[in-house]
Amino acid sequence: MEDHLQISPAGAKAIPGKEQQAAGYGILLQIMMLVLSFVIGHVLRRRHFYYIPEASASLLIGLIVGGLANVSDTETSIRAWFNFHEEFFFLFLLPPIIFQSGFSLSPKPFFSNFGAIITFAILGTFIASFVTGILVYLGGVTYLMYRLPFVECLMFGALISATDPVTVLSIFQELGTDVNLYALVFGESVLNDAMAISLYRTMSLVRSHMSTDQNYFMITIRFVETFMGSLSAGVGVGFVSALLFKYAGLDIDNLQNLESCLFVLFPYFSYMLAEGLGLSGIVSILFTGVVMKRYTYPNLSESSQRFVSAFFHLISSLAETFVFIYMGFDIAMEKHSWSHVGFIFFSILFIVIARAANVFGCAYLVNLVRPPHQKIPAKHQKALWYSGLRGAMAFALALQPVHDLPEGHGQAIFTATTAIVVLTVLIIGGSAGTMLEALEVVGDGQSGSMDETFEGNNGYIAPSYRDESYDGEPSSGNRFRMKLKEFHKSTTSFSALDKNYLTPFFTTQGGDEDEDEPIMHSSRRAGYDGH
Repeated sequence: MEDHLQISPAGAKAIPGKEQQAAGYGILLQIMMLVLSFVIGHVLRRRHFYYIPEASASLLIGLIVGGLANVSDTETSIRAWFNFHEEFFFLFLLPPIIFQSGFSLSPKPFFSNFGAIITFAILGTFIASFVTGILVYLGGVTYLMYRLPFVECLMFGALISATDPVTVLSIFQELGTDVNLYALVFGESVLNDAMAISLYRTMSLVRSHMSTDQNYFMITIRFVETFMGSLSAGVGVGFVSALLFKYAGLDIDNLQNLESCLFVLFPYFSYMLAEGLGLSGIVSILFTGVVMKRYTYPNLSESSQRFVSAFFHLISSLAETFVFIYMGFDIAMEKHSWSHVGFIFFSILFIVIARAANVFGCAYLVNLVRPPHQKIPAKHQKALWYSGLRGAMAFALALQPVHDLPEGHGQAIFTATTAIVVLTVLIIGGSAGTMLEALEVVGDGQSGSMDETFEGNNGYIAPSYRDESYDGEPSSGNRFRMKLKEFHKSTTSFSALDKNYLTPFFTTQGGDEDEDEPIMHSSRRAGYDGH
């Protein structure tokens, strides 16, 4: 595995001219695969062929090229110049992908369903991680699969809980769906990444302190500190950027290049600030994207708005397409632990069970506080369950156990994660269109809600609440329901706070600048419009 993570040939004493030529061939190969992926993706979308989504096409291209290189005598040189450290993921590929996720959120459906999204993304990811980890551990104890220590099972559960429903969201945009369902799937997947990273790092911290008597309560406090600290850093940088662009007067013709350059630098500033403070840069840059889109973006000139939107969409599309190509290439060229077939099979079964516990359990809690006509329908719950594909984040996190865990353990986790990503992208991604049509959540009957503003949507919306009084002491069930309602009330209050105070303070416009903004935004998770 060490060889596979090297950027340049280890110990190579080739002539400088030959090295440069080999590097040129490697870069040319990568560019050719990217071009081929975008062209094939465009053709598939034009033909409305949903059985091979863009992500699947990119993955297959990497598999084919890697397979051809593996059976030829060029394997060593291609491997040397194509592969890279996982730091390349976290420093150059994942930041633009995650930032675009937050930047492309549409505020109204997101904040109107904020309580449900937070429930699925935070509580749901926590449930999925621990259910997966516990089941994998029990599978090892009962000799159904390769046995891992309990904490390592929880690490695997955390990293494999990161979802990437790129194919499902692409189909939603193509065929139309209920805006609230889109907001739930998209919002949950965005915040889910942040939660999965924080959980994984917390489990790694638990493992590193197992030999000491450190209190697990302190580990939990550390998790909260990391997540909330990263969130605060991201939000803080976003607010600072909003005030800068509001008062600096950069939206004039001869300063628009400076305006765009500064805007592009702020996300990476947020990322590096969090990493420098020992926090999570990915979590920070995600919330920087949310805040900058809501408060900084309206302060830009129109030409700068067009440029930054196109720029981040471009680099996030390139980055994620390259990630899927690389995954396919890596699978074909690497020596994986395929001897642990049982570990892979039962892991897939367990993540399906954990995803069901996540979605249906959280949906039950959300529906407890919603009136009958505003509950999340069963078919939407099934669509949310089916959309839990695994993608770039799970793959990138799985690179770390190879170094952090004992030999064999990390390789088993990496191989299982790679197999799960490939199978979900190819099989579930390819069947997503048929499945969503069977559930009747996409199609002509749904397209109206895609084109209307949020207020005109006829689907379920975040409910308005009224105080309820009880005769006598409320039961424990009623007290629990009242607490849930109080939580949902706070999300409604935040919408009012945003409109009445935050938007006027941080932007040059009023609170209604997005009234006519389309619900759906182009994003890396919603397909690549450049295809």
